[in-house]
Amino acid sequence: MVSKEYLSLSEAAELIGKNKETLRRWDREGKLTAVREPVSNYRVYKRTDIQTLFPEIFDIKVHETEEDHGEPKKDYNVIELFAGAGGLAIGLEKAGLKCLALNEIDKFACATLRKNRPQWNVLEGDIKDFDFKEFKNKVEVVTGGFPCQAFSYAGKRLGFEDARGTLFYEFARVVKDVNPPVCIGENVKGLLSHDGGKTLQGMISILDEIGYNVVPVKVLRAVNYNVPQKRERLILVGIRKDINIPFEYPKPNQKIFTLKDALKKGELYDCDVPASAGAKYPKSKKEVLDLVPPKGYWRDLPVEIQKEYMGGSFYLGGGKTGMARRIGWDEPCLTLTCSPAQKQTERCHPDETRPFTVREYARVQTFPDDWQFEGSIAQQYKQIGNAVPVNLAKEIGLSVVKFLNNYYSSLNPK
Repeated sequence: MVSKEYLSLSEAAELIGKNKETLRRWDREGKLTAVREPVSNYRVYKRTDIQTLFPEIFDIKVHETEEDHGEPKKDYNVIELFAGAGGLAIGLEKAGLKCLALNEIDKFACATLRKNRPQWNVLEGDIKDFDFKEFKNKVEVVTGGFPCQAFSYAGKRLGFEDARGTLFYEFARVVKDVNPPVCIGENVKGLLSHDGGKTLQGMISILDEIGYNVVPVKVLRAVNYNVPQKRERLILVGIRKDINIPFEYPKPNQKIFTLKDALKKGELYDCDVPASAGAKYPKSKKEVLDLVPPKGYWRDLPVEIQKEYMGGSFYLGGGKTGMARRIGWDEPCLTLTCSPAQKQTERCHPDETRPFTVREYARVQTFPDDWQFEGSIAQQYKQIGNAVPVNLAKEIGLSVVKFLNNYYSSLNPK
């Protein structure tokens, strides 16, 4: 296994938030040069070289305390679109915001929302079938984790009507109809480069057309916001053009939580993770993963087993560090997916040779232990894997509360 002094291409790309092709180009240009690791002879990156180039990753500024944000000065109402199983909604609730309505098309996720918050107004079905005009000027925030879809460009500049048929159009339609002071979209980091960046620029131009200035888009690393997971989410914030109040993203925390913090009693949770159902490995896969140590992956297997397990991938380039990967107690978990036992993105328990259980999955995403998920085990994993981590959502919510407090104070200066 690559030592801590050295990082594989995949590990280096994940750490600094760039894709592997960018690192290969930097290597060719001499900006960040790969070296041969003394033991394995694989091309790797020196941690010290990355530290020199990206000091902010290793020297994270301390977060302001939550008290600095202040309590909401009035009821701040939210409409959430594409709500999923409630990760974003719970986080915003913890920050003091009030969910006025939530839309979600997946029936199992809707059942989860109703099970846990019977008082929430859950609008189940296709967003295209709902009219939100009744909420005009009654809502402070519209949020939505819309899927990343390419647009068809009608001209040099993408307009609101050109985006018809996409879910971002529906998000923008609701924002236009409701007229909130702020709207927040969240998406995968890949939106930055989707269709050469045109998709994101199209979204920004549409929000501009309907009356919103977009704050510079930022990718937030969940691990910096009380989440024991290396997950990244792109956040897009639109501020209504009549408002001249700056929005500040949450500042990163100094403390990084690990898998142990997620599953054991400690600062994040006041008890060990509750027992729950979970997926199991087939016998053949378990026999292979039994040989992988904590924090190890397929390269820690005997060479003959590597070849058999990896098949043709064994001879291809790239680290493929997610394959046959066992997570360590003293590190944050890798990004959870919608299924706990996918070969390309393995997330094996540190001690036991099995995938994480449903409740362990939920802990890594910082859901409360009393938040129950409806549907089959597979549906529960899917809901959790798709969610915005609750603690990340709370930090975003606190920034929204601070912004809204400043906005309403500006309307009624003392």
